[in-house]
Amino acid sequence: MLRYMTAGESHGKAMMAVLDGVPAGLKMDPGFIDKELARRMVGYGRGKRMAIEKDKADIIAGCRKGRTIGSPVGLVVRNKDFRIDKLPDVISPRPGHADLGGILKHGFKDCRDVLERASARETVVRVAVGAVAKLILKEFAIRIVSHVTSIGKVEANVSDLVFDDIWRLSERSDLRCADKKAAARMRKEIDKAAKKGDTLGGVFEVIAEGVPPGLGSYAQWDRRLDGALARSVMAVPAVKAVSIGKGIECADLFGSMTHDVIRYNKSRKIFTRVTNNAGGLEGGVTNGSPVVVRGFMKPIATLGAPLESVNIKTKKRSAAATERADVTAVAACGVVAESAVAFEIASAFMEKFGGDSMLEINRNFKGYKDQLKAQ
Repeated sequence: MLRYMTAGESHGKAMMAVLDGVPAGLKMDPGFIDKELARRMVGYGRGKRMAIEKDKADIIAGCRKGRTIGSPVGLVVRNKDFRIDKLPDVISPRPGHADLGGILKHGFKDCRDVLERASARETVVRVAVGAVAKLILKEFAIRIVSHVTSIGKVEANVSDLVFDDIWRLSERSDLRCADKKAAARMRKEIDKAAKKGDTLGGVFEVIAEGVPPGLGSYAQWDRRLDGALARSVMAVPAVKAVSIGKGIECADLFGSMTHDVIRYNKSRKIFTRVTNNAGGLEGGVTNGSPVVVRGFMKPIATLGAPLESVNIKTKKRSAAATERADVTAVAACGVVAESAVAFEIASAFMEKFGGDSMLEINRNFKGYKDQLKAQ
């Protein structure tokens, strides 16, 4: 099984992760990992830190001569903005942030001790971990992309686009939006929010193509892949809701309008679906259709025109603290969610086809594909 932990603070020396369970023989690609980190930093409406940091991952363990050796993989991303001990105390917690809950939990007198770890800066190493997961999935022709479907009240129309279209168009957009006209309206909304000292949230979609049927399990609640995906994406900072496929829209429809009709392709010897309202998952198990996960991101908690708060020392009313922050980060949030989805799918893939080496996993996967054709 795959598992990882991260460590580090926003303005500390570095962010780091240890990824365990990576099979031996995986060709590592530092350039690909760094490219994924760069994708996380893109987005109209991002803050000034994006101009300071040029993130690069240092692979410090688990590899030899460019390939994994079966031991835990260590990843480090160093912070250029290292000044954690010089930053001022934060004594007016921000509504919508972990500030107040964190100080009450730990008995702190300074919200800085909370926000340094609760910061979305931590996601840089989640993206590095996700990049390694993508390298595993790439070996089996599984691809993952994210794109922004709305910011504020502006919604994109991508109903006629296929995976490759979404990939191509979103990668060209500074909002990762495949609808060029909608992206222009989104920028205007972001500019309006910036002038008011406000922030905006939105919705992103992650699509995983080429996922084989049979990943996950219906046998136990904690092995259902849709549950794992929902938890992992919900754990991305500022994400407040997760939907699998057309889950939210289907809640008020009849079953006859919801479930995906099953067909059989004789020439390809596979079962197919006419639609994909289920988002590639039924009963916690992948069904061979693309896995589709949407995340709903709330507006960022740090406002240029801060809301009312309380000074934790005097207990008197005060304006909430302000930190360097984004007006919106839905595009970046989608990239982080890509990594979350990649990790969970790779973990489920390893559970089903697992072995100690890429050679063994390839052999197991080939046998399974032969089995599917024979059914």
